[in-house]
Amino acid sequence: QDAQARAQLAASLPDFPWDSLAGARQRASAHPGGLVDVSVGTPVDPTPAVVREALIASADAPGYPTTWGTVALRTAIIDYLHSRWSAVPLDHANVLPVIGTKELVALLGFQLGLGAGDAVVIPTTAYPTYDVGARLCGAQAIPTDDVDAVAELKPALIWINSPANPHGRILSVSETRAWVDAARSVGAVLASDECYGEFGWDAEPVSVLDPRVNGGSLDGLLAVHSLSKRSNMAGYRAGFIAGDAELVTSLLEVRKHSGEMLPTPIQAAMAAALNDGAHVAQQRQRYLARRDQLRPALEAAGYRVEHSEGSLYLWCTRDEDCRASVDHLAGLGILVAPGDFYGPDATRFVRVALTADDERIAAAAHRLTNAQP
Repeated sequence: QDAQARAQLAASLPDFPWDSLAGARQRASAHPGGLVDVSVGTPVDPTPAVVREALIASADAPGYPTTWGTVALRTAIIDYLHSRWSAVPLDHANVLPVIGTKELVALLGFQLGLGAGDAVVIPTTAYPTYDVGARLCGAQAIPTDDVDAVAELKPALIWINSPANPHGRILSVSETRAWVDAARSVGAVLASDECYGEFGWDAEPVSVLDPRVNGGSLDGLLAVHSLSKRSNMAGYRAGFIAGDAELVTSLLEVRKHSGEMLPTPIQAAMAAALNDGAHVAQQRQRYLARRDQLRPALEAAGYRVEHSEGSLYLWCTRDEDCRASVDHLAGLGILVAPGDFYGPDATRFVRVALTADDERIAAAAHRLTNAQP
């Protein structure tokens, strides 16, 4: 019976999408100028020295860390959210470090006690782990971008994502407020994935922790933040959530029992990263320069860029099946992510990441500019 249950769980999950790119990767790698991999949003720039120094200084850590994190880390989270995202009121009971935000996204429904019969609203074009998280706890994922549908669907959990992966759309203050109001009207938890928040290009991102959005109350709200992109700490698995103290406390209790605690040196590195804004400004400039180089090159090659006002991606199309675009770009030695990874409404788009080094981005721009549209 246990084996059958395990098999049923495995069968309920989608195929791991990146496996389908093996052929395109092989073709792109054969290009005389080498592969330009802009398919995955993994940072390539150095982890800031202030972060590495804090990690090393805390390497002598013989005791167990706490799930709630150190006082220094919680204070750094609160100070960052207050100064950068106008989050008030906020105290230690409102924040909790997590072991990278993918883990949190995948397990939030389970840790909130959701199960069969519960609905989870996710964006129509979205990071696949929102759907996986619903499946893992036995709930039903319902893709919709229509905030007015919430009243009828009555979900237990709603995910929003701004700036969004994959398409980079940024929700305005009024749009975000509408999701807050809709969630509260049906008693749903609203989880706002704000992991790309430091990277707004054509619009300014807003947090659900902002009083302009939540009316001065954090009831029913969780903001999800990661240091992977802002601080080049993807290898550290460093993230945190903040919001409704009752929700955070219940998650803390569940996570204590399952031993989900960040290593002490990682906590020290996180605090250092959150207390330093200079490296974030530097990283923003790196990505902006790559964006300014890659976008016109894609347009010169016949691609139309849509949304992309934030995040670390360009969302583009040639009005053809996304796999045809993947194949076309692989012929130029450029590997991108097909839109079908992100939902049925995205099958004519590809996602192009800004997370390759300057030399590789320049190589891609040169090949695109000189390619036949």
